[in-house]
Order: sequence, then structure tokens, then C-alpha cells
Amino acid sequence: MRTILLLSLIILLASCRQEKKNTAEETQVTTLSPLKMGEVDIMTQSMEFFTADTLYSGWNTLSYENQSPEVHFVLLDLYPEGKTVVDTKTDILPPFNEGMKLIMAGDIENAVAAFGKLPEWFQQVKYMGGTGFISPRHTAKSTVYLEPGRYIMECYVKMFNGEWHTSHGMLKEIIVKDEPTDLKPPAPSITLEISSTEGIVLRDSLLQGKQIIRTNFLDQKVWEHFVGHDVNLVKYDNTASLDSLVQWMNWMDPRGLRTPAPEGFTFLGGMNNLPSGSHGFFEVDLTPGNYVLISEVPKADEKKLMHTFTIKP
Repeated sequence: MRTILLLSLIILLASCRQEKKNTAEETQVTTLSPLKMGEVDIMTQSMEFFTADTLYSGWNTLSYENQSPEVHFVLLDLYPEGKTVVDTKTDILPPFNEGMKLIMAGDIENAVAAFGKLPEWFQQVKYMGGTGFISPRHTAKSTVYLEPGRYIMECYVKMFNGEWHTSHGMLKEIIVKDEPTDLKPPAPSITLEISSTEGIVLRDSLLQGKQIIRTNFLDQKVWEHFVGHDVNLVKYDNTASLDSLVQWMNWMDPRGLRTPAPEGFTFLGGMNNLPSGSHGFFEVDLTPGNYVLISEVPKADEKKLMHTFTIKP
């Protein structure tokens, strides 16, 4: 009898230890921070980014809520070693500001000369994705893979007078530490490929409802506007002119990327510039209507970086 009681006590104690261990593990899981889980909230109310100063590396889902009255986007620039936001303000913004003022004045020749003042290290900046353009009172959601390092989060849409949003506060330094998130890449429902040769190519049919679009960057190149290609999803109504959208998506045009955006279009996010061979994901809820996938490059239609489609009821 005494042996049976002793065995029962041992079993009971072991069970209690296991329950405590399970409870501790559950507590650890439930207390992970959103950032450790790869959930990055970003918000704009005017000309700023409200978000964390430090992120984890690996897969991160950017949820960008645009509460401002203007179109914005998020682009994440991985800076070369030793360069910071101070260098952005002293070396990068002045040539771009000078060049844009000359473009607005119609002096293209001297504008090109102004952009020629950009430092050599600017060519070493690595674009690691972000969201596409997003209209006011809308939210964009994109999932990107971030390497450790120092990043600049930016939006270079232009104000009504042609001045860059970056020069008015939409420039934030972020440190991505060498510790990964627990996030796994989402399972896509649609695959899209983009390249400088074939343009935008859909590998699946787009259907009504919520979709996760995997965006494969087969290659990347620096176009005449100093950056590469991206993918933006835009819904348009019967009053919209696709020609006006193509023109607006070229910042080197005096009217390009300027507030207000062309009428009849609603920007729904997408995937910003990624390196060659990389991929990311963006989420959309497709409702009946007309849409266009377009890159923010000069003459996107001539580069095959524009694709229209319709979602039927």
C-alpha cells in the first residue's frame, strides 16, 4: 500500500511539473511582442511615419495606414555601412531638391546636372521593398524580407508645389537588428512576375475577394528616374484617364507624383522596389471593377510595366 501511494505521489508531481512547463511555454508564446511576430504598424497623419525605431530582421508584414489627405507609400532603403539619415539630408536631398526646382521651371538640362551631384555611395543603396502607393483613408499591407542594417523609410511623392515629401518629414531612420522575427512567409493565392524585359506578367487569374499576391522580381535595373521598377495596384472608374496615370507615375515629369493625384483612381498598395531575384507579398481585397497594375517608372506602358484587368460581379 505504501509503495502504491508513493508511486501515485510521484506521478502526481510529474504531472504538475508538466502542466507548469506547458503553462510557461504558452505564456512565452502569448507574450511575444508584435514586432517579434513580424507585425509592423505604420501610420501617417500628415507628413510623417509613426512606427517603431527598431525592427527584427527576416519576414515582416508592414501594415501602413494612411490617415492623411494625400497619396503616400513606404519604401525601405538599406544604407551602406557608415551612412545615416544625416548623410541623406546633407548629400541626397539637396541635389534632388535642386533638380526638382529646375524641372518645375522647365530647365531640364540643368536639372540633369543637379542630379549629377548625387554622391557615389547613393548607388550602393539597396531597396528592400515596402508598400505601393496608397490613397487617403486606406491601408496597404505588404510582407518583405529585411536584412540586418540601417534603413531609411521614405516617401518621395511630391506636394502641390513640386517639393518632395521627404523634405517635409517623410524620412525616418530605422535599425533592423540581427535577430529574426517568428513570421513565416504567407501562402499566396496569386503569383505575379516583373522584369525589365517582359514587364508585368500574371501567372494566375485574379478573382474577386481577398488575395495574397506573391511578387517575383526576376530582375531589377536602374531606370532613367534613378530607381528600379515596382508594382502598384490601382482601381479606376469610368471618369479616369489611363494616360494621366502613366504621366503621373513619372516623377521626372513636372506633374508626376504631384498632389493631387489624377482623378478617378484609388491606390490600393502593392510591392515597392526589390532586388533582382527577390520576392515579396501584398494583400488586396478585390471587388468588382476595373484595375491596373503599374510600375512607378517613366512611360510604364511602353515598358510593358502596366497591366489592366477587370473583376466582374
